[in-house]
Amino acid sequence: MVFKKITLIGQSDEGFEAAVDDAVDRAEETLENVYWVEVDELMVELGEDGRTYQAEATVAFKLE
Repeated sequence: MVFKKITLIGQSDEGFEAAVDDAVDRAEETLENVYWVEVDELMVELGEDGRTYQAEATVAFKLE
């Protein structure tokens, strides 16, 4: 079995959990055989309109 890992950054105005969900949802929409996700870093972007929560995640999926 061989896996490939990529890095995604999810975003949300609601919080870190929603930012992680954003990254995972996108991975599952576009990749097949997603096996695990590692949350690497959490960040908050401060702007005039409020906070944007970000989660940098490594996604691993099985190569066929």
